[in-house]
Amino acid sequence: MIILLLILSVVLIVVLTAKLNIHPFLAWLLASLFFGICAGMSFEIILKSIEEGFGGTLGKIGLVILFGVIIGSFLENSGGAYKLAEVVLKLIGKKNIHAAMAIIGYIVSIPVFADSGFIILSPLNKSLSKKAGISIAGTGVALILGLLLSHVMVPPTPGPIAAAGILDANLGLVMVVGIFVSSLSLVVAIIYSKHVAGKTYIDPNPELSEADIEEKIKQAPSALKSFLPILIPIALIVSKSLVEFNYGKDLNSFLSFVTFIGSPVIALLIGMFLSFLLPKKFDMELLADSGWVGKSLLSASTILLITGAGGVFGKVLQNSGIGNVMSDMLSGVSLGIWLPFILTAAIKTAQGSSTVALITAAAIMAPLMVTMGFDTEMQKALLVIAIGAGAMVVPHANDSGFWIVTQLTGMDIKTGYKLYTTGALIVGCFAAFLVFLISLII
Repeated sequence: MIILLLILSVVLIVVLTAKLNIHPFLAWLLASLFFGICAGMSFEIILKSIEEGFGGTLGKIGLVILFGVIIGSFLENSGGAYKLAEVVLKLIGKKNIHAAMAIIGYIVSIPVFADSGFIILSPLNKSLSKKAGISIAGTGVALILGLLLSHVMVPPTPGPIAAAGILDANLGLVMVVGIFVSSLSLVVAIIYSKHVAGKTYIDPNPELSEADIEEKIKQAPSALKSFLPILIPIALIVSKSLVEFNYGKDLNSFLSFVTFIGSPVIALLIGMFLSFLLPKKFDMELLADSGWVGKSLLSASTILLITGAGGVFGKVLQNSGIGNVMSDMLSGVSLGIWLPFILTAAIKTAQGSSTVALITAAAIMAPLMVTMGFDTEMQKALLVIAIGAGAMVVPHANDSGFWIVTQLTGMDIKTGYKLYTTGALIVGCFAAFLVFLISLII
């Protein structure tokens, strides 16, 4: 009965968000109440689950999400994204447009949301494709797949951070595993984009000339400034994980300092301050309610609410005892790391949002971790990345990103399914297979 209630609760979330267009925050709260009451939980435990789930989840990762969103806002508005693109193009070469756009998308989407990243980089993509005389279908798919890979697997993107927080996974390990898996998957994305999607010709028809693009790059901050807010926090967080892995709790004053600045909150706080160096002329108004900070915090509020509500849903599930019930059911089933992937893919396909799919799947998997053997730090990190791989599968008409990609590249719906949806399916499944191989070795 309790498993049936879980299925009905997930269906309720999908119907409320995808069909009735109700905000995911309200949908999750209603689903949590529905599950708790129908499962026979006492009102006191339901209330306690709501308070602990919301506060506990945001207490761990709320500030990290906020700092990450502010970094993304400064990178986007200052033109730093274009400077990153210029550096990648110089390294990769303008002849290798598919590889260049995929790598540019991959880097930019670490602090910037995938949808926003595609909109920002679309004029550059069109201009380069036109000059090279190639179809924007291939370069557009390369760009979006690159954006998606880091969007679902590499913190400080909110989805992976939220999943790591709910599953109590080590963020440094999640970064290392996420970068490894997504980087290898990026190679598959580039090959698919060039040799499959690129065979369908669509005229780039750029709205900005190359001179316009060059002017944008001239106004952008330097390459060093543009990279620092992304690379420094990642390096600090990974350093903390390496110190704890090698030395445990026996730390001297220097190593204690390394673990302090490598904690996600402090690392992203440092990244945020570094992002303040990006504007050509810094103005205190940028930090005001009406400035870049104020606007980015407003956009972040939705992610925070969804993440907190996902924590509520997970806590209600945990306190209902569903973990014991599902452990008995799954005792003879050996899906292993494929279960979170399939679960997330089903939720993503049903309701469209990768972030919602990540958080929902993490909330469902949280009470099952010990039962399924995901009890070490590495296994928890692999679990987060398996969920991230599932969040790529599959984008279609109920995903806002699907419409952004098709409209900005000139694809019709049928072509969008054929090239973008299929590409995301292939790359997401490949990423899941990599996680499976790693789980066999480690």
